[in-house]
This record gives sequence, structure tokens and C-alpha cells, in this order.
Amino acid sequence: MKSAVETLNPTRVRLTVEVPFEELKPSLDAAYKKINQQVTVKGFRQGKIPARVIDQRFGRGAVLEEAVNDALPKFYTEAVNEGELNVLGQPDVDITELKDGELLAFTAEVDIRPALEIPDYSGIEVEVDAVEVSDEDVTKSVEQLRERFATTSPVERAAQDGDVLTLNLEAKVDGEVLEDGVAEGVTYTVGSGELLDGIDEAVTGVEAGGSATFTSELKGGSAEGKEAEVKVEVTEVKSRELPELDDDFAQLASEFDTFEELQADSRKRLEQMKKYDQATQAQEKVLDELLKLVEVPMPEKLLADEIETRKHNLVNHQLGQMGLDLAKYLEIQGKSEEEFDAETKEQAEKGIKTQFILDELVNKEKLNVSQEELTEHLMRRAQSSGMSPDQFAQAVVEGGQVPMLVGEVARGKALAVVVEAATVKDSNGEVIELDDEDETAETVEAAEAEAEAAEEKPEA
Repeated sequence: MKSAVETLNPTRVRLTVEVPFEELKPSLDAAYKKINQQVTVKGFRQGKIPARVIDQRFGRGAVLEEAVNDALPKFYTEAVNEGELNVLGQPDVDITELKDGELLAFTAEVDIRPALEIPDYSGIEVEVDAVEVSDEDVTKSVEQLRERFATTSPVERAAQDGDVLTLNLEAKVDGEVLEDGVAEGVTYTVGSGELLDGIDEAVTGVEAGGSATFTSELKGGSAEGKEAEVKVEVTEVKSRELPELDDDFAQLASEFDTFEELQADSRKRLEQMKKYDQATQAQEKVLDELLKLVEVPMPEKLLADEIETRKHNLVNHQLGQMGLDLAKYLEIQGKSEEEFDAETKEQAEKGIKTQFILDELVNKEKLNVSQEELTEHLMRRAQSSGMSPDQFAQAVVEGGQVPMLVGEVARGKALAVVVEAATVKDSNGEVIELDDEDETAETVEAAEAEAEAAEEKPEA
């Protein structure tokens, strides 16, 4: 086999491959064997039909087609390896010549990883928010905890803001009760802003056993978006009572004996959360600055495939689970289709650039992934997916996704190297040291938007 590589642009090449016919013999033999198992010829046992009879009855062309389809992936892969190419995605293959007994020639155009020059990144400087926890932050945190321990008790009075009501609802459109417009025993907190516009005003001042009618635009169901006349019956009114903020509350809601200890712990937790947010912010900003430093030619086909994958996942998975289509989603977001397409393209380009640059850094810095690091990453991914580590690991292995996870960990380590070399200051001018690779890996995953650029060695 002979092969040659022609560079079409920095991200695409054309392979020209010539294969002597004798190298097709294993695939020809396999083709005859396969056809033998699929057809019957009178006078011959199945599987024992001579090659000349198959040629006569079914045509030599059918055998050649089967043999070529079998052989192309092997010869394509050999040509890729011979040219030392790092290919992306599926090739566009064109058989240029097929002479029976003489020669098979074909071309394959395919995207490749562009060669990148990573400049000195030690001069990167970014500013992040300072870690500051105010007394108001602590108070808000404690109030949120207090809300979780609120109790309710029935009252014989009119409903007011903050009360918990039990409601029956009936919605009519054009005077007809909707099939899906009736609900009973609905629990609702007055003032929460949930359910329907206008319901808070309607139920306020109504006692148990009373009712009210109001008009509202339906937010879902068969008549979504239409104006409906809604009758609401209040069957029960409960008041919410919050516990006193004292030592008893601290012992009820935490492992602490005093309210002062609970407050101190809340402050500490808020500081930890803000430090995590600060680290994430720093990593995102450092990554953005790194992307500005490197010129990355963009493979057009890879980019188009990535954009299509992102759209497909959004429409068929995320929006589908919410019962929305793309048009309704764009209406809710207040975006035009052109704006959505532009944002999707920008996100896809950033994801591909991030992967290319960090993969190049992995090679440049000779970074390796240990079994321990891979296991920790797998545990974190399993937790975010809602699966047990064993279930997630099994799914990863069965899906052939281990190399993808290794790549994620390696890219996280590469970004950590850049972050460590960069200067990160908070808004007070203080230099911050960041070295948490786990957090860095999560930032990389976010930048790639959980989408990996296709890098499998394809079959023709």
C-alpha cells in the first residue's frame, strides 16, 4: 500500500491511497464466505458454493463491493498511522479507481488537530471577588435554616401573607372546564409567587370554606398561554410559626449547643463557599485569558457537528424533559433564533478551543493521570449524575468512555498548571494561591459544556 498526504488547510488533509490488488485477498475471501452464508444455489450445499459460481450468479461487482467495504477502514487507518495524523471525526471517502485484479485507489478527506504554539502563559493576571462575609449574609443563612424548621397549625381566620393553604382549583376557558384544569388538595403558600398570577390577591382574606374567582394566563397544560377564569376554593388555612433564634433552636437544627456557635459555623460555611466560588471564578478567568493567547484554527466540519450535537441535546433531552420546544424556549429566554445560533456557535468554538489547547499542554508538560486521580474523578462524576460509583463505572466501561474521563482529568491538571503560574488577585489587591485540581477539572468540564469534540478513528 502507498499513501500520500496533502494539506488542504491547517485543519484538513486529503489522503491518497493506492492498494495493490493482492492486498485485498483477505477481504475478498471474507466477502465470498459471507455471501456463501447468505445465498442458496441449487446443486450446492450452503457455504460450499464455488467462487466462480457466485461470480456468475450474483456478479463479481457485488463481491468487490463487499470486499472494498470490509478493507477500506483497515487501509484508511494504516494511511493515518503512516502519515502520523491526529484525525477528528469521520472521513469523506471517494473511491477513485477499482481495477479487478490490479488496483484499488481512494482518497479520504478528514479533519485533523491543528498544530498549536503555546506561548508563555506565566504573565496571565486576573482579578476575582474578595472573600467577604457580612453580618447580613450570616443572618440570611440562619433565616433560611430557620424556615426549614417552621411549623404549621390550622387557624380559624382569613388567609394572609405567609399562610399555608389547601386549595381546590378549577379553570375554565370560554366557559368550558378544561379536562386538565381541575386540581384538588393543592398546598400553596400565600405570597410565594407560585402557581398562577393573581392567586395571591384572590385567596388573601378568604377563610376556610370560602372561594374566589380570578382571571389568569395559564402557564402550562392543554390551554397554555390562554386566559382562563379560575375558581379557587380554600379548604384549610394554616399559619406558619418560626422557632425563636436561641440555644434551643441551635440544638434542634444543628450539632451545636448555643446559638452563637451556630452563627459562627454559618459564617465559616459561607466563607468556604465564597472561597470555592472565588477559585472557580479565578480558573474561568485564567482559562479565558489563555484562550486569548493561542490562535486556534477551527475545523469547520468538527465545529458544525459540535453545534448540531449541542442543539440536539438541548431540544431532545433538556427541553423535552420540561415539555418545551425550541420556539417556546427562545420566547421564554427573549432571544431570536439568530441570537441562539450565534451563542451556540460561540460556546461550541470555546469548547473545542479549550480541549485543543489543554490537550496540547498535557503533551507539553508531560502530564499523566494516575489511577487514584481517575477514581476520584469518576466518583465526582457519578455523584453529579445521580448514579452510584459502581453503576457509573460500569456504564463508562461498557460505553468505551474511559479515555474520555482520562482526558477530562488530564485537561484539569493542565489548567491547574496554568492557574498556578498565573497571578490571581482579589478585589482588595491581595494575591491568592489556588491549587485545587478537583475544582479546576470541574471548570474545564463546564467550559466544554459536557461536550467532547469527536476524536474517534472512524470507519469508512
